[in-house]
This record gives sequence, C-alpha cells and structure tokens, in this order.
Amino acid sequence: MGESRAQLLAWVNDLLQLSYTKIEQLGTGAAYCQILDSIYGDVPMSKVKFQANQEYEYLNNFKLLQAAFLKHRIDKNIPMERLSKCRFQDNLEFLQWLKHFHEEIGPDSYDPIRRRKSTSSGGTLSPSIRSRGSITPSYSKSTPDRSGSRSGRNGVLKSGGSRFTPSSEHMALVEDLHRQISDMQAQMETLERERDFYYNKLRMVEELAGQNVDPEEPATTVIRALHSVLYGTEEGFVDPEDVSQDLAGLHLKEDEDADETF
Repeated sequence: MGESRAQLLAWVNDLLQLSYTKIEQLGTGAAYCQILDSIYGDVPMSKVKFQANQEYEYLNNFKLLQAAFLKHRIDKNIPMERLSKCRFQDNLEFLQWLKHFHEEIGPDSYDPIRRRKSTSSGGTLSPSIRSRGSITPSYSKSTPDRSGSRSGRNGVLKSGGSRFTPSSEHMALVEDLHRQISDMQAQMETLERERDFYYNKLRMVEELAGQNVDPEEPATTVIRALHSVLYGTEEGFVDPEDVSQDLAGLHLKEDEDADETF
C-alpha cells in the first residue's frame, strides 16, 4: 500500500481507461465508484456523475460508493467530507487502500468504457477526466458477461449479491483490530479529558495564589475556595476568572465529608 502518486495514477488510468493527471481529481468520487464496479459489477453507474463539478455532486457519488460498501459488507469507513474537498493526502491514502482491496479480491476482466455508457453524464467525461477511448453517448444497461469467471472468484454468481471474504480468520482479525483501535481512541479521549481537567485545576490554584488577600478576610474563605477547586467535579468547574469572587466572599455549603476532611 505504499505506491507512489505516479504508480497510483497509472493504475487508475489503465484500469478505467481515463486520463487523470492529479490524485485530487479522484475527489469527485466517480472513479472510486467505478473501481468498485470493476470488482462486483453492480454499482449503479447510471447515477454516477463523471462530469460533477460541485461538492454536493461529489457527495452524491460518495453516497453511491458507501451504499455499495454496505451492500457487500466492506468494513471500511469512507471519509466523504474530507475526500470531497479534493485534498491530495486524503485521496492518496484512500486510493492506496482501495487498490490493495482491488488486488486482494482479484477482479477479472472489465470493460470500463462500456460500463460508463450508462452513466448519468451520457457516457461522456468532463475534459479534465475524459476517457482515452471514444464513447458513444447512448444509454446502455448491458454489462460484460462475467458471471462465469465471477463464480470461480466469489464462489457465487453475481446475481447472488454477496461478496467474497478472504477467510473467516482474516475477518476476525480485522474486527479485533477495529475493536483495539476503538478502545485506544476511547482511552486517548479519557486521558485528554483528565489532562484538561487537572490542568484547569492547576490554573485555578495559581490564580488563587496570586490574589492579594485582605488580612481581615477569614482564612476559611481562602480554604473554601481551594477546596472548591481541588474537589470540584468536571461539571462544577469554577472558571479561573471567577476565583476573585470566591476570595471576596465565597460561601459554600460543605457536607459532612468535607467537615471531616478539615
């Protein structure tokens, strides 16, 4: 999955008979849809917009791609919002993954030009992504007859609508890795919240220490302010800007546990 930009573009152009010159052009989502169609042959190409030039049209293409992922139970998140911004790095990483997935499934022969005849753009592509071959602007629902070789690859006919899974062990490993990632993300979020929580307390204590305390002010006022900071919950945070008000006359109700503490 470490192919260069030039290698990935060459692969896309060869597979789909396009003439992309930039990775960013894949941000329209159209090529991603057809790459998946080259594997399963059932992406509704009549709805794919190769001439899309607005972000909402890109998102429509990505929704078709997401629907195909769900249909074939492909456990991969599609960051539609980022990809549709046509940013280089986001599309590079997603294309690397998709190429690896394409090679792992092992698709058979594919006629991209014939499949594009049924696209919503009338079988033509925008100038920036025009096909290398000529395209007849007639609508066609026909697709290459690939059921024979597909049955050998997927174990079922295309009409079955199910996808090939490399192995149960592989899928179990993928699920386990996803669980580990989710757990690590949850732990990271917890640690970040704790960091912010205690850092905020430190700032409050520093603010208290820097205040000019009136000698006539009872010591219990300062003690209560410190107690409020040290034992306050996240929902009950005292904003550092309000600490001066605590020093001026904070009167908190202390429960029995607080009394025992002091």
